[in-house]
Amino acid sequence: MARATGAGAVRGLLVAVAVAAVLVAVVQGLGRVVGSAVPAVLLPVAGAALASAGLHLVLPRRRLSRAGREASDRFPALAEAARRMQSGSLERALPGLAQVVADGTGAAQVTVWLSIGERLVQVARHPPEPDAGEVTVPDLATLLARPDTDHVVPVLDGAALRAVVAIHKPGAVTAEDRQLMQDVANGAGLLLRVVALNAELAERVRRAADLAEELQASRRRLASARDSERRRLVAELAYATGDRLDALRAEVGLAAAGLADPDPDPAPVTQALARARVQLDDLLERFRAVARGVYPAVLRDHGPAAALDEVISDLPRPVRLSGGLGERLPWELESGIYYVAASAVRALAGRPGEGAVLVRLDHADGRIVAHVEDPAPPVPAERLAALLADDADRLAALGGGMDVGTAAPAGGDPDAAEPLVVRAWLPDRVEPVVVDTAGTEVAVR
Repeated sequence: MARATGAGAVRGLLVAVAVAAVLVAVVQGLGRVVGSAVPAVLLPVAGAALASAGLHLVLPRRRLSRAGREASDRFPALAEAARRMQSGSLERALPGLAQVVADGTGAAQVTVWLSIGERLVQVARHPPEPDAGEVTVPDLATLLARPDTDHVVPVLDGAALRAVVAIHKPGAVTAEDRQLMQDVANGAGLLLRVVALNAELAERVRRAADLAEELQASRRRLASARDSERRRLVAELAYATGDRLDALRAEVGLAAAGLADPDPDPAPVTQALARARVQLDDLLERFRAVARGVYPAVLRDHGPAAALDEVISDLPRPVRLSGGLGERLPWELESGIYYVAASAVRALAGRPGEGAVLVRLDHADGRIVAHVEDPAPPVPAERLAALLADDADRLAALGGGMDVGTAAPAGGDPDAAEPLVVRAWLPDRVEPVVVDTAGTEVAVR
């Protein structure tokens, strides 16, 4: 800078000497030529005019600096961007910003992205693309890797990314293009941050509404599960007390009639009472079975595997139980997986049949699973699914599900019967799981 200042001073001194020499020459020369025809006071004026004209012809004209030209080129674009931002409509402002950047840079495509949650959502594009639907990318790195992205300018709110302006240009992206994009992004930074925050708020409101709807649906499923359990208990009680209670009533009636005879025969009365005792014992055993099904003590004390083992011991058909949960889990989950497995085993092995029913319990990858397989099922898959409908409702209320179908025959024999398979599962925790906008599961505790 000192060197440039010295050079300027020398140049100015030379110019001053030259002007002075011209003035002296003009005043003296014209004075001799014109004599007294021209007033002497006008001679210095004429000399100054001739010196100024000479300097204009001799010295090079100064030009605008490159930065000045670039600034003058950007001013119309920035003014147009400001006008678009003051339009009062976000639907016009954001596409208008994209158009301003496209006009100023000569880009073939300009897109404006908002940061919503952990993803970027395209909210404006120039030229517009009708019926494009929602375009999203998971992060800024993915946006940079897109073939239609040549340069991006992020809009930050502190350290948080709020928006991105991206261009696709067939030619090279110049420094002037980058500067224009940066200026437009800076000028529209507040607008983009406000729009991004509004969009994120709208997304959170939508998620809250979805969660409220899911809560209502969960309550409906729980009410349905209660109704199905009530129906199952009524059916169990009706099965336990129906024919057996009628038979017991009949035997007691025979004994009472025999005792009412003026000359009773003790043998028929004794036989009727003996049969009544058998019927009463059977009825009591059925009540115990119903009680175990409603609230099995073994399930509470030792878990689903031990409770299923108790169920299996009373069935006429062999059942092979394997696997286990490995650890005790909340009561809702253990009872849910037990009930569906017990219902499936009773439906398949409740009568004599060929081959053994296979039951396996697993606990892995955040799930507990009951797998029941019957190589020679006594009922078709559709009938078994109908029998297990109430259990399926209970699983759905707890966040799980159930599949009932057939599998390929063992050994690949096309003539062999297709095994019937029941697969029921539940999450291994009872906290509700919320899926955020990035697709990540978050447990709400």
